[in-house]
Amino acid sequence: MSCWMPGCPGLSMCRGLSTFPITCLERAKDLKTRLGILLHKPELGHRIRTSSKLQLGSRWRDSSQEVLEWRESFDQLLKSKNGVTAFHTFLKTEFSEENLDFWLACEDFKKTRSKTKLASKANRIYEEFVQTEAPREVNIDHETREITRKNLSGATSSCFNEAQAKTRTLMEKDSYPRFLKSASYQDMTKQATSRGTSKRSHT
Repeated sequence: MSCWMPGCPGLSMCRGLSTFPITCLERAKDLKTRLGILLHKPELGHRIRTSSKLQLGSRWRDSSQEVLEWRESFDQLLKSKNGVTAFHTFLKTEFSEENLDFWLACEDFKKTRSKTKLASKANRIYEEFVQTEAPREVNIDHETREITRKNLSGATSSCFNEAQAKTRTLMEKDSYPRFLKSASYQDMTKQATSRGTSKRSHT
């Protein structure tokens, strides 16, 4: 056997660990530790992925009925966190997610109690979503846009009510029906229905 680590003289002559130079043993220990880490990384990754899949599966079982309720009304969809997430993903495919983001921003805005924060939040929302040529301008008429602009002078929790209502109506009449007909939602309802059928057959 030849020496496989630099700086370890006469390793081939060693008959026991007690005769190994200290530096050689330290290097061997360090190498073993590093190899152990590398060898266990894929296994760790596999455990994490498996755990995530199990948790996701559990969540889906619990929300099967919820998925079917989304088609009952737009309100039912908006009440569901999973529903909002699924609808947002769909809107991204149509490049119109700013409508839902604006609606959600307005919902959060209404919960603000500090007058100082209320004013600063109102300006941020207006600049991002409402003003003409805003980075994420929502589709509302000029009159509603102007009313909202004037409301900013004395910002209250209701200053976006009209613009939010117009955006909600647009989503309900336009995007929501297309979401219900989309392949992604149809797949979800099929899975939810099959899980419900399977659950009943086992009871």
